[in-house]
Amino acid sequence: MYSDWEHAHTNFTEPAPRRAPASLTDSESDWRRHLETSTPNGRLLCDNAMTDALRSGRPIHLLHTTRNIDAIRTSGQLHVSTGCLVGALYCTPLTDSPRGLRPHNLGAYLLRTKPTHTPIVLEVAPGAPVPPKGIDYLHLGPIHLRIYQRYRTFLTQAEADQVERTVLAGLRAAAPFLDLALRNAVGRSTAAPAFLDRLASAVPAVPFLGYLYFEVLSEYLTLHSTTPETAAFAARGELNSHLGKRLAHRAVDGMDRLFDLSLFSPRHDRLLQLVGGIEPALAPAAAEYVRRRLSHLLARTALHPSQDAAAVTFHQADLQTLRAAAPGLLGQMLFREVRYLPRYPQLYHLFEKAKAIEAWGYWNSEGIPTPLNGVLPKGEIGINPAHPGSVVRAWTADLDCRGHLHRAEELAAAPAPHLASWWAPPRQREPHPVVRSAPHPAAHSLFSGQRTLTTGAPA
Repeated sequence: MYSDWEHAHTNFTEPAPRRAPASLTDSESDWRRHLETSTPNGRLLCDNAMTDALRSGRPIHLLHTTRNIDAIRTSGQLHVSTGCLVGALYCTPLTDSPRGLRPHNLGAYLLRTKPTHTPIVLEVAPGAPVPPKGIDYLHLGPIHLRIYQRYRTFLTQAEADQVERTVLAGLRAAAPFLDLALRNAVGRSTAAPAFLDRLASAVPAVPFLGYLYFEVLSEYLTLHSTTPETAAFAARGELNSHLGKRLAHRAVDGMDRLFDLSLFSPRHDRLLQLVGGIEPALAPAAAEYVRRRLSHLLARTALHPSQDAAAVTFHQADLQTLRAAAPGLLGQMLFREVRYLPRYPQLYHLFEKAKAIEAWGYWNSEGIPTPLNGVLPKGEIGINPAHPGSVVRAWTADLDCRGHLHRAEELAAAPAPHLASWWAPPRQREPHPVVRSAPHPAAHSLFSGQRTLTTGAPA
């Protein structure tokens, strides 16, 4: 079980290459070497203030913000969230200084944009050096698929049919782009403008592509930026997390109210405008970077490592074929589609706590009380609420005019292995229309022996 979780984690200080599909033009080591040594901020991937603090073994200070301070006082518990950290208490680092606790630039952003939230300072005494390992949510697809298969019987047959039919229709609608991206990953390049326009058109059918698109562009901006702001953060050992936030908010109306990357789908010309508006010098190379990097990451996150990327096609693929060839992409699609079921608020804890329990077990086996967001070490760090060896203290905090935090009231509260209540974001666009066609003879359910599902089957 933990092999899936090991595959989904990254340690930038001691990189261990993951197994990868055959025929890829570039290896993970090739990309890591390029990002670390050929970009202005690449050294911060493995040498930054956050990972240095973890490896020291000394107590570390983290910032969490909440709208529910009264509930925390009453219950004595800080409930954890799902999302990119699966089941950790979402925090950002704090640095001790003579003027108080200085937030990481991501924390400063959160304090500025969430003025009604109460800041909480947490002190974590791990008792030993902490492996700076982070969970890369882009690699969680096989785990999403396994959990869906385990708990599929908790859905009605109509719910399961609806989910699987919508997922299959979306994958078939996006098949021309998915196949194009795999061809690019194995060296048959496409002109970047056409590639990006086709990517943007495919996002509504396969929402996971929006997440991948955003993370690739965020990586590009973060590692290549040379602005005075970025340089100032780098001098403190921090990657500039503001760049990705600006990108998302400018690309999608309303992203400040609901951060939904399934809506991130700028076409080529719009992408150049977005990047140029953030840092003009980075616009000319952005499209080609996205073409190469996204093609590689799609193959890595979508396909099973046993596959040959040059031989896989999504054209007319059925669910059983996708389960074997592309479990990562199928799992990401199922995970996102299940959340829109009307009954999902009742099913949420079932599906999500199953993953959280596995994550807690993996983190404990690895001695990780504070997992990172492993896409990039850009200031997102969590507290493992089930870690047996760390001591956690909490205080409310006051923010001074210089942006530093000072402990105020100590709270008789600690992170608890309990998921915070969650609601599904409203669907911002209709699901991809089901194609009414004659049943394809190879199209069937994820499970042998169950009735055939096709893109033309009734609900």
